Amino acid sequence: MSRATARKQGREIAASLGLDATRSPVPGLDDLMAEVVYAGVWGRANLAPAERAICTLAVLSSLQRLASLAAMVETALRIGLTPRNILEVFVQAGLYAGFVTTDASVAVAQELFQARGLSLGSEPQRDDSIEGLDRNGREVMALLHGERAQEGYAAPGNDVTGALYPMAIRYGYGDLWSRPGLNHRQRMLCALAAFTALGLEGQLKKFARAARNVGLRREEVIEAVIQTAPYGGFPRALNALALIGEVLAGASP
Repeated sequence: MSRATARKQGREIAASLGLDATRSPVPGLDDLMAEVVYAGVWGRANLAPAERAICTLAVLSSLQRLASLAAMVETALRIGLTPRNILEVFVQAGLYAGFVTTDASVAVAQELFQARGLSLGSEPQRDDSIEGLDRNGREVMALLHGERAQEGYAAPGNDVTGALYPMAIRYGYGDLWSRPGLNHRQRMLCALAAFTALGLEGQLKKFARAARNVGLRREEVIEAVIQTAPYGGFPRALNALALIGEVLAGASP
């Protein structure tokens, strides 16, 4: 394929996403972005456009790239994500980047939703007990991580991380991973993308191993990381790919 063909393909992909690929005043940058970002990344196989949007939203929210986030919210709506799907990405990413990022990202999205007349609807009140959340958290953690669920900072006998980690089990696994709006597979994509963007290598290793337990194939894990490159930086994505390459190579079939 010639570069001219790749650029044409990239502009077509950008148009299908509702994104303007001809807006930069920098000479030649639009052509480069069409070739690299849209043809080179969005045009890859093994991950659906809506799932690529989930990964991208997770990165932009985690890093607080709010101007770009607004455009990606528009794209996500265009390709089939609901307002609730989008907000749940911000909630899930907030577990890793801090919930102040959730607040800022939700404010951006809400402005767009209101302009479009979109409503989130209502949600049944949950009446989980603390004990129920703890129990659910342990079950979800075991589902995701299997025998590794209580290793490292999650080890019950770790009296340092034990000052905080029970809250992660209760509210992270017990509540957030069980909220409506995203399934476990989609939340895993959020986690992989956010960990990559934030450079959280220990968490990325753990969740890359867990990804197949929620239905992600090896190729899809790789694509989730590749999708972050134009938004969080190629070096960080390459470091993450090298890391998960080692993890996936050592994973049991």
